[in-house]
Amino acid sequence: MEEVDGEYVVYLNDQDVPRVRINPTYRRILRSGGDSEEKEFIVKKLKAARWIVQSIENRRRTMVRVMESISRAQAGFFEKGISAMKPLTLQQIADDVSMHESTISRVTRGKYVQTPRGTFKLKYFFSSGIRTSDGTEIASKAVQDAMRGIMSREDKKKPLSDQKIAEELKKTGLRISRRAVAKYRDQMGILRAGLRKEI
Repeated sequence: MEEVDGEYVVYLNDQDVPRVRINPTYRRILRSGGDSEEKEFIVKKLKAARWIVQSIENRRRTMVRVMESISRAQAGFFEKGISAMKPLTLQQIADDVSMHESTISRVTRGKYVQTPRGTFKLKYFFSSGIRTSDGTEIASKAVQDAMRGIMSREDKKKPLSDQKIAEELKKTGLRISRRAVAKYRDQMGILRAGLRKEI
């Protein structure tokens, strides 16, 4: 994925992957006279090979369509960073590209995208949401990023409790409970205040 003339262009980075093609020798054998049993065998195998080639091409197109949909849904992230990330579900992308949610799950599993903001797992762009005080929704990853910022500025001798972090978030318009802060802090692998204290 790269930015071209102010728009994001999605393409597969598969130029080093060899293309699967059917050997033309088999078509020549079919055109020549010969054993009908041999021809029947070749016809069967050609159909199977064409199906495989078509499946690979369909998968390539699906991956591009899914990433294009993600880039539209998360345009704010690509322009402004994690603070502009929106809540996004597999079902939303599935609806946008007219596919089943399980297909989107398979396509995004174990895949990465290189973007102007860095390289990310496709699953990174899916996040639950939290409603802000002005009624808009923000991705939980954006909340975690805001928490990270607050904790990076805390006095290491008097680290902020989960309640104090919730109060700091409230000042920025993010109204979340102390329990939600604790949950996100745990997900981020950050210790509670008493264990973060430096002497």
